[in-house]
Amino acid sequence: MSTGRRTARADSVPTEGGVSSESEHSALRTDIRRLSTLLGRTLARQNGEEMLELVEQVRRLVRELPEKGDTGIRDLLADLDPGTAAVLARAFATYFHLANVAEQTHRAAERAARHDDGEGPIHQLADRLVSQADPDELSTALSRLELKPVFTAHPTEAQRQSVLGKLRGIANILSQDLPDEVEETKLHRLVDLIWQTDEIRPERPTVLDEARSVAYYLEQLGQHAVPQVLTVLDEELARVGLSLPDGARPLVLGCWVGGDRDGNPNVTAELTTEAMRIYAERGVRIQIGLIEELVQELSVSTRLVGVSEDLRRSLARDRRHLPEVYDRFVRLNAEEPYRLKCSYVYSRLENTRDRYQNGTPHVPGRDYLGSEEYLRDLAVMDRSLRAHQGETIADGMLRDVMRTANAVGLHLASVDVREHTNFHHTALAALFDRLGELETPYAELDHSGRIEVLSKELAGRRALAPRTWLQIGDGTRETQRSGARPDGSVRETLEVFDCIRDIQEIYGQESLHTYIMSMAQNVDDVLAVAVLAREAGLIEITAAEDGGQQAVSSLDIVPLFETATELKISGDLLDGMLSDPSYRAIVAARGDVQEMMLGYSDSNKGAGLTTSQWSIHQAQRQLRDVAAKHGVRLRLFHGRGGSVGRGGGPAGEAIAAQPHGVVDAVMKVTEQGEVISDKYSLPTLAEDNLEIMLSAVLDATLLHQTSRVPADQLKRWDEAMDVISDAAQQAYSELIDHEGLPNFFTQATPVDELSMLNVGSRPGKRPGAGGQASLDDLRAIPWVFGWTQTRMIVPGWFGLGSGLKAAHDAGYGDVIDEMRDWAFFANLLSNVEMTLAKTDMRIAGFYVSELVDPELQDVFEIIKTEHALTLSQVLALSPGDALLANNPLLRQTLEVRESYLEPLHHLQVHALAERRKVDEPDPDLQRALLLTVNGISAGMRNTG
Repeated sequence: MSTGRRTARADSVPTEGGVSSESEHSALRTDIRRLSTLLGRTLARQNGEEMLELVEQVRRLVRELPEKGDTGIRDLLADLDPGTAAVLARAFATYFHLANVAEQTHRAAERAARHDDGEGPIHQLADRLVSQADPDELSTALSRLELKPVFTAHPTEAQRQSVLGKLRGIANILSQDLPDEVEETKLHRLVDLIWQTDEIRPERPTVLDEARSVAYYLEQLGQHAVPQVLTVLDEELARVGLSLPDGARPLVLGCWVGGDRDGNPNVTAELTTEAMRIYAERGVRIQIGLIEELVQELSVSTRLVGVSEDLRRSLARDRRHLPEVYDRFVRLNAEEPYRLKCSYVYSRLENTRDRYQNGTPHVPGRDYLGSEEYLRDLAVMDRSLRAHQGETIADGMLRDVMRTANAVGLHLASVDVREHTNFHHTALAALFDRLGELETPYAELDHSGRIEVLSKELAGRRALAPRTWLQIGDGTRETQRSGARPDGSVRETLEVFDCIRDIQEIYGQESLHTYIMSMAQNVDDVLAVAVLAREAGLIEITAAEDGGQQAVSSLDIVPLFETATELKISGDLLDGMLSDPSYRAIVAARGDVQEMMLGYSDSNKGAGLTTSQWSIHQAQRQLRDVAAKHGVRLRLFHGRGGSVGRGGGPAGEAIAAQPHGVVDAVMKVTEQGEVISDKYSLPTLAEDNLEIMLSAVLDATLLHQTSRVPADQLKRWDEAMDVISDAAQQAYSELIDHEGLPNFFTQATPVDELSMLNVGSRPGKRPGAGGQASLDDLRAIPWVFGWTQTRMIVPGWFGLGSGLKAAHDAGYGDVIDEMRDWAFFANLLSNVEMTLAKTDMRIAGFYVSELVDPELQDVFEIIKTEHALTLSQVLALSPGDALLANNPLLRQTLEVRESYLEPLHHLQVHALAERRKVDEPDPDLQRALLLTVNGISAGMRNTG
């Protein structure tokens, strides 16, 4: 076994969002002490000095744990009444909320300073590209560049918006250079407000509540971070003699909230329409504000300079459609054509907003249908200015408006629809059975039989059903032939496709153009969506002049591969999809781009971290090669969560770790849960995060199209990784197949109590799940959330130790040593090292000893044994003798957090034990328990 150590690669050092300089770390500690002192004053004033003394007593007992054991803190907690326990839990939880926002503020300051010094990600990338990239390839990549962060409402954000807003206020105060007395007064007021704001949601949020919440972040991004990042990109490219081609859209926003139907019965077609309205109204609001500023700037007069004929013709058309605007502004702006044009644009935007609100039809020339017409109006002004000595003027506010319009349009973010594939086949069964043409009922056909039927149907031009439900059956041949209406699920499935068509007609095609299938396993799953989309008028296939087929399509059909099994067949599925002539015509109509989504959560839950990561890496290689064979460009959509167990970790490193040739200038990635507030609450952090991802996509596109290592070396690494993955999966399977694990997990973790936090509209268990403990029914998010609360964090590391040991035993020691220079392997080790640094088997032991039946203790022994093995194996490959040895500031931060986390763990164990003794727990006890969940979530930072 190799024991050689080396300096860590710069890009493999996990920052976990922390500060990296000693000076900033010192300033951060100072601010945390100030906020902690203010919290102490608030606690003493509002709950009494004795409560503050109790907090300090608990902290002293925690510090004494290594020498005196946990008897003292256990005895103290046992004597507390539930009300006092709840206040104590709130105190420690609030500390973490304050510490987190202070850390965000200092991260932002550090990032801003780095940009000022010319060390921003895009600045550094521009220098590399101009010296290393092929000029022709660079121009092509810039024209196609598109990064789309997709915001979801997956329930891992444990904080309410009411609290988050006040924490943003604290960040704003800390970032200003205020006099000490003024700053302290303002901070103290907000700390008091936070203390008097209930952080536990009184009820579960609705989908529309979630839509409004995520719309806040999307609107902030559209107003500030997105245009700022695009400005930086423009400026840095210009610095090295490059430019973005006209019409380029390097950065766009996406959203799942309101469109993610899989497992959430609350998402209906009507609700999707309403969510889209919420986003679009904010999108138009952004543009109205920008045009208000632009009309003030563009005071160019025709007394002094000419304008283009295109602009004159445009103004004449506007006058015909909007005579009232002409009558109002012609006297003021008769010789200021750009201001007059802006007034017309402003009026059309207002009319578009009114149309969204009132649901009235689009009126050409009076409002906008999508952003294309809006961009044309901006472009005609841009061309006119540039043709009449106005280049610098065009590069001012007008350029900013055009950048923003390109990125967020009038819809703010495009919504994706996701649905489980079974619903599509159920709906098609009702449609085909109504016709009575199939010898074998559709529902009884195997995959090949369905493919034959669907492929033939897709190539034809008939409608399977009228656009009314009156003659469609409800799932049985008898009721279908009787002309009964369809059952709810069939009708709802069909209505969703009609809803997509309606949304495109109201807001433009770019507002909703992606349909994602969960659990896609065969070509018939893809063709089923295509046939249903054709029924709704989203796809039309006709005969081409050459005898083939041609299509018109406004929908991207996207399979989602969630399990390790699905990932292994992803290449074969893509090959089958693209081999169908009708489907290939649809892809051609979508620009010869096929999007495929890779799910990290369920593959991890089913096969373990190592096998999940390796399966996704191999799947990307397969998809890359198959797409190239068919002459199709691949757009990969990475469904990553916040935690390592759900694909989380530093985003830039994750992109750099993709296989060569996979990233082709476009990428989608989910942003969800607590990651959204951590990355996007402050504009500087949002800008930095978007810059990092955008730079990584361009870097991978232009500088990682071929392997960076010889083919024989990569082959050795693949062989070693196969051994590691197989052994890791075997170890993980022995754990999850253990008959006692479901009960162990339910007893040791607060997973059953998670639903009481009301963190999301989506149920924590899959539809049809019963009350008996079952891992299959449990979703990946509460799976990770539960393990994290107990500090076992099994999804983030389990199995890698067994895998590495097996590879060493098989003679791959030297190969593994080489693999530390492989971005994929280095990223895997880096993320596991971070997770191990947060894992604490001593604290986990408290949960097990107090909450788990003695006969299930052997499950914990399996976990502890694998943990010890993984720890030793990872340390052997690390540059130091301890976890995070190469990142001492982060290590110190985690150690400080530990002293505040431990009391919450003891409180949680005590509250869980007491709650489970009774059927109806004391409300204060219930509250104390939920506050510990909230506090541990804040302290651990990436819970799900």
